Amino acid sequence: MTERTLLLVHAHPDDETLATGGVIARYAAEGVRVAVVTCTLGEEGEIIPAELSQLGAWAADQLGGYRHGELMAACRALGVAEHRFLGGIGRWRDSGMAGTPSADHPRAFVRGELDEQAAQLREILDELRPQVVVTYDEFGGYGHPDHIRAHHVTMAAAPQAPSVRRVFHVVSPRTPVAESLAGFREVPDLPFVVPDIDDVPTVPDDRVTTVVDTTDAAAAKRAALRAHATQIAVWDGPPVCWALSNNLVQPDLAAEYFVLAHGPADGCSDDLFGGLP
Repeated sequence: MTERTLLLVHAHPDDETLATGGVIARYAAEGVRVAVVTCTLGEEGEIIPAELSQLGAWAADQLGGYRHGELMAACRALGVAEHRFLGGIGRWRDSGMAGTPSADHPRAFVRGELDEQAAQLREILDELRPQVVVTYDEFGGYGHPDHIRAHHVTMAAAPQAPSVRRVFHVVSPRTPVAESLAGFREVPDLPFVVPDIDDVPTVPDDRVTTVVDTTDAAAAKRAALRAHATQIAVWDGPPVCWALSNNLVQPDLAAEYFVLAHGPADGCSDDLFGGLP
């Protein structure tokens, strides 16, 4: 029997945990070989701990190297078997948010040639031969230019790779997110701000094709969240919850949600590999 391999394409360190930490930990625990491709070092990220603030692009510009260490710790916590940087470590730089000067950096991910980047991903796909690939939807989850570019790179490379049977986009459906946020509004002394559901990027519930239960992966995901200390603040609760530098609490969901973008649908309603030989 062919070894099952799941490959996830993410833009920056921490995206693998925030968006898909549950499925990574779940499938790794089930014996699936899980591989993560990270497209940049996240050099333009904001920094939560004051004592690390001078690592930023506005000062020492050492955040990317520091986040590499955080990423490796998170991958260990989740059970990632293989990690690759697109084009090699440091090839592509975090482009920052749309309209910022960092997008003009010569190595900015969004400035690269799509064909070159797709060829770099295809090389990884041919090496690791995953049956299932996961990335973002066409909006990049919340509109970050690097997420959108990761989507385009993946969709240019993965559907044509011989081993790939399915490609999924990870999404956040409105109803589960709204229910999670409503629960946080009832928590006394919550150190984070609960956003309004209309201010949170979500998709209509009926877009979702696949719901993967990640309840048993919660502890591993939280350990990985803690590893990304420059980007994520974790509160011990109860309940345990977390926020990014904007201090907005992130939804805590018992499942991760996907839209099938390529491949057969039969069997995939609750399992990324369901129905595949």
